[in-house]
Amino acid sequence: MQKIDYPPEVRALVSQLKRLPGIGARSAERMAVWVLQDRGGFAEDCARILGEAAERISACATCGFYLSQGNACAVCDASGREVNTICVVEQPTDVLPLERSGAFSGLYHVLGGRLAPLDNIGPEDLRIAELDARITSGASGETAVREVILALSADVEGEATANYLAELLSPRGISVTRLAQGLPAGGGLEHADALTLARALGGRRAL
Repeated sequence: MQKIDYPPEVRALVSQLKRLPGIGARSAERMAVWVLQDRGGFAEDCARILGEAAERISACATCGFYLSQGNACAVCDASGREVNTICVVEQPTDVLPLERSGAFSGLYHVLGGRLAPLDNIGPEDLRIAELDARITSGASGETAVREVILALSADVEGEATANYLAELLSPRGISVTRLAQGLPAGGGLEHADALTLARALGGRRAL
């Protein structure tokens, strides 16, 4: 007897949903079935919004945060920010938790990941060259930034990335600090609350 399965289109939808972070086979199957049922035009609206986001959203060439086509960067063009301090994070999603903590008013720089030799991710695969360019200005290469805060994950890859950046930037006469107390080992910024992030920023240490 032939085994019964979903039609090819449903299986294809499940396969795509499984590519989302944190979504397993069973969750993807439930989501696909839910979407295919009449949900007041959810599928059509979702497809339209996904298409618009993919077309209009890109990364700011300066800081790496999300940028909407035709609009200025909400981070780089914000008034009243401390332009002499840059907080380095791994992903664009790490910017908003720090902003919501209310403890930081400088600029941000998104690396786009962290060093992971086992996954063949080296310095050239991250936005390290762009960071190096941001901390200097003028033909003489004088330092324009006084402090770089490394807000990276407290795991092996995060430590390796922090040490690499400290060795790169410290000889330039820049204060390189790292988030200290408050963040658990192995934890990322997206899981920390505002108070934890505020304490970690306040207790940062020199490398």
